[in-house]
Amino acid sequence: MGIKGSKIALWVSAVMLLLIGCFFAYTWFALTWSYSSGERAGYIQKFSRKGWLCKTWEGELSMVPVPGAVPEKFLFSVREEAVAQKITSSMGKRVSLVYEQHKGVPTSCFGESEYYVTAVKITE
Repeated sequence: MGIKGSKIALWVSAVMLLLIGCFFAYTWFALTWSYSSGERAGYIQKFSRKGWLCKTWEGELSMVPVPGAVPEKFLFSVREEAVAQKITSSMGKRVSLVYEQHKGVPTSCFGESEYYVTAVKITE
């Protein structure tokens, strides 16, 4: 490989490093910047740790707006172990979940939902 070949290899390496750096920067930005935040109240219907390689806590909150109405499901992910333990201990009770919405997270390795629960309040 001559000088020209080593320059091409250097450029290819630099472009690959730049692309990898951009991917990591975008992922960091998507996980730290919150598109929206709020609270949802209801009963935890399902909560489990899922995944083959990247294990994440995934849950389903059943929200009943008025008695007799069809319940709406709120799918969410949990990244913090302490929050996951609090959700597990509050199963069967009415809770209020504080969440942040993170749009555009590039992989499901960080959670299957774009809604990440950050705190739990037992309301009953």
